Amino acid sequence: MMFSFILSIQKRIVFGIIGSVFLISCTTSENNTSRAIVPDNPPLGDYPSYYNAKSIPIPDTLFFAEEPVPITIPDVRERLDRELHINTYWHNNTIFLIKKANRWLPQIEAILKEHNIPDDFKYLTAIEGSFRNDVSPKNAVGFWQFRKDAGKEFGLEITKEVDERYDPLKSTEAACKYLKKAFDKFGDWTLVAASYNRGMSGLKKAIDNQQVNSYYDLMLNEETSRYVFRILAIKEIIENPEKYNFEIDKAHVYHYEKVRYVEITESIDNLVVFSKSQNINYKLLKRHNPWLQKERLTVKKGSTYKIAIPVL
Repeated sequence: MMFSFILSIQKRIVFGIIGSVFLISCTTSENNTSRAIVPDNPPLGDYPSYYNAKSIPIPDTLFFAEEPVPITIPDVRERLDRELHINTYWHNNTIFLIKKANRWLPQIEAILKEHNIPDDFKYLTAIEGSFRNDVSPKNAVGFWQFRKDAGKEFGLEITKEVDERYDPLKSTEAACKYLKKAFDKFGDWTLVAASYNRGMSGLKKAIDNQQVNSYYDLMLNEETSRYVFRILAIKEIIENPEKYNFEIDKAHVYHYEKVRYVEITESIDNLVVFSKSQNINYKLLKRHNPWLQKERLTVKKGSTYKIAIPVL
């Protein structure tokens, strides 16, 4: 059996070589003036633009939450350089981030401002959940990627019927509570951002062990060492898309979808029927209320829920 297998491979190699020679022969004989598939020195304009990848200049100055980024430090510059290039040339992902940012960032900005959290933290939602209610391999959920225990700690209801981690605005409120607590601990917004990835205790341990007090001086695991630079790169690109060759037609961005709220003080046995009573379908109800996990909603005595109903 082994001999037959080897013989089969040898045949495939021989036929592959014969096929390649045949294709090259056809290419060179078809047109005497075209002896190679690609000219030796083609004019730049002869190739589609996506072949013309260019290195990107690093901004001379950059800030996170009004704290300066020490770009003159070589490894800091290189780490920023990497994330700028990754997100600039990861076209489909970054295009959709820009389009979704138009819908979500103004709503998130308002909540951050209300809680006196620096505006730059809105970009955490871009790199955490990409403005989607995804579930990570570690069971972190939503725009802010809360795990179950952390979500409950910062005030989110998480049951079989209701999971407020899926509510972009309520989870932003919970994130603000975390960010305030972290700032009380570190007194530095850049470290606060890093702690959102590493955890407060993990980051504090690294600071104590290495006897430094700046994110940019810490030796951290790869994910956390990249984390703030990913935020900075997305911030830079979303705020200056043309600078990074993103041409997003204003007609193509996603806009805020107007809703009205219905206060619910009694249980709803069937949310499909409830949807129809509000002149919408169940799909639209779930689109605007992804925190509803079942087709029913049990309301305990004294509790109130607000259900968003799209204004069509």
